[in-house]
Amino acid sequence: MAPVLSRSLVSSASFISLSSSIRHPNNTVFNLRSVFLPQNNGLRKGFSCSGLKWKPEKRIDKISVRCEAAVAEQEAADTSGEKFEYQAEVSRLLDLIVHSLYSHKEVFLRELVSNASDALDKLRFLSVTEPSLLGDAGDLEIRIRSDLDNGTITVTDTGIGMTKEELVDCLGTIAQSGTSKFLKALKENKDAGADNGLIGQFGVGFYSAFLVAEKVVVSTKSPKSDKQYVWESEAESSSYVIKEVTDPEKMLRRGTEITLYLKEDDKYEFSDAVRIQGLVKNYSQFVAFPIYTWVEKSRTVEETKKTKTEKYWDWELANETKPIWMRSAKEVEKDEYQEFYKKTFNEFLDPLAYTHFTTEGEVEFRSVLYIPGMAPLNNEEVINPKTKNIRLYVKRVFISDDFDGEL
Repeated sequence: MAPVLSRSLVSSASFISLSSSIRHPNNTVFNLRSVFLPQNNGLRKGFSCSGLKWKPEKRIDKISVRCEAAVAEQEAADTSGEKFEYQAEVSRLLDLIVHSLYSHKEVFLRELVSNASDALDKLRFLSVTEPSLLGDAGDLEIRIRSDLDNGTITVTDTGIGMTKEELVDCLGTIAQSGTSKFLKALKENKDAGADNGLIGQFGVGFYSAFLVAEKVVVSTKSPKSDKQYVWESEAESSSYVIKEVTDPEKMLRRGTEITLYLKEDDKYEFSDAVRIQGLVKNYSQFVAFPIYTWVEKSRTVEETKKTKTEKYWDWELANETKPIWMRSAKEVEKDEYQEFYKKTFNEFLDPLAYTHFTTEGEVEFRSVLYIPGMAPLNNEEVINPKTKNIRLYVKRVFISDDFDGEL
């Protein structure tokens, strides 16, 4: 029979007794060797294992090992992480997000993808003068994986990542976000008696995750640090916890991984792979870095002179279309304009005409306008003062298609 080893973490020191030998009924004596005890007389001066200090006490037929539980208690405390309180303005914003009703919860994914794109952009910029920051951590990309069974969404980028200090600055205070402008706009809108659904126009960045998540976990590794940290907070909490990652299986080579544990009411919609891919195509189609989503695919396989279709999961590029308005009109060919029109507006006919121009002044913008190859079948669409066919993008990210007739 193998000996049983138990460890009790109590305020006083604990004792564990292990028989040094076991006698079989046929009088054969077996020496006891345990992975918990050092061999070759290593017990004489004591030893340490798993961060605990052990002291041997010899007896006639046993070896008694004394564990200093105070060390174990310290180890347990370290794994719980360090607790921080949100800055007052952030707490106010989180409260508004959690307890207010917004018509477009889906914008959370646009904001997280935009943040990931910014992290990649920053790394690319810094690597011009510090190539070592890139290391061997792979391509600059974003991956989004939804898990319907567990009700989670994970957004991972291979960008610049964050140190512990940057986690506190970026996710615990208002200085590094657009929160201040959002709160000001929200107050002005409320005073004017207007609709408070401003998230779609004034991005609140990372905090928009709490529109759909009851808990958010951020694991991040900066190439400027040899340590990886985890940030964790719940929707109803006024504080967050930061702790160091020591599990080799959870280590990132570089970048940030954000996991959203979805609220019960939002699990079915936002952990669906098709829904997630659709949101990426709608809001983040023109982001400069590749965005891959985890989707279910099908393929035909042969089995004993028969073929069958099987399902499997794999990564798929979700943003193939390039934003031609970012280029000079002199550089874009006619077939490129036509292809862009068909993909962007899901049309099968070439446009009747198009124009590509840039406006500069107090407000600067670039635009491409198309005349469809076929008139709308419904006359109401022609005279409708609002149209969904004018789409506004800021920094390649879709912001709104809800405009009044003056446009």
